[in-house]
Amino acid sequence: GAIEAEVQQQIRSLSITQLEELAEALLDFFNPSDLVNYLTNISSPQLNPRD
Repeated sequence: GAIEAEVQQQIRSLSITQLEELAEALLDFFNPSDLVNYLTNISSPQLNPRD
């Protein structure tokens, strides 16, 4: 199916490293919401365990 424009823009803004990680993660996706969830998780600020 088609990917929403917002999701396409998020993908275009990823770094090369993030794109490589996404390419590997795609193998485990079963539906479009898996992609959206993945992008949400990588764009959320990650807390440093020492904080």
